[in-house]
Amino acid sequence: MARWILRMLGWKLEFDGFPTLQGVAIVYPHTSNWDFPIGILAKWGLGIPAKFWAKDSLFKFPVFGAWLRWVGGLPIDRSSPKGVVGDMVEVFEQYKRSGRLLWLGLAPEGTRSLTPGWRSGFYQVALKANVPLVLVKFDWRRRTFSLVDFYQLTGRVDEDYAHMAAVFEGAEGFRIQQMSPVQPWTGNAFSVQSVSLKDNS
Repeated sequence: MARWILRMLGWKLEFDGFPTLQGVAIVYPHTSNWDFPIGILAKWGLGIPAKFWAKDSLFKFPVFGAWLRWVGGLPIDRSSPKGVVGDMVEVFEQYKRSGRLLWLGLAPEGTRSLTPGWRSGFYQVALKANVPLVLVKFDWRRRTFSLVDFYQLTGRVDEDYAHMAAVFEGAEGFRIQQMSPVQPWTGNAFSVQSVSLKDNS
């Protein structure tokens, strides 16, 4: 059904499978509220049981919170000294030990608005958990949702971002003027180090 809806909307999915059971999927660019429903349809259409971070407050509404968990949402708050990165690394270790599939899908900008660059959460999680990235092009001009590249971070920030920038070149968001550049941004107001992950799954 999800694939049929996307086809009717003019969207095409491109995916050849995951190389490992665990990893971090970064979906770029994220510029509009419309990205969420299309992204969820793409997730269902591809049959990917991916998780994603969402604000803790969104889960306090009984019906909406239950639905958000059902579609893959993981609530975050500001209660853990380890932060969401440390908690998420532990979750990945648990899934590795049990041999279960876990892919965390994130918008690296962390917001729909224009920012000076990308937040560091995805990078820290993938590097510390030693899991690969999958780079996902969310291209509104071509109407394609493509898992185009798998990449193991080196820890050399400039080199890693140069690779990602080359892969994402040409992708266009729903609002082009709100596309954040593919570069690290350390001066963000929302630090992923200061929040905690609540995984009750």
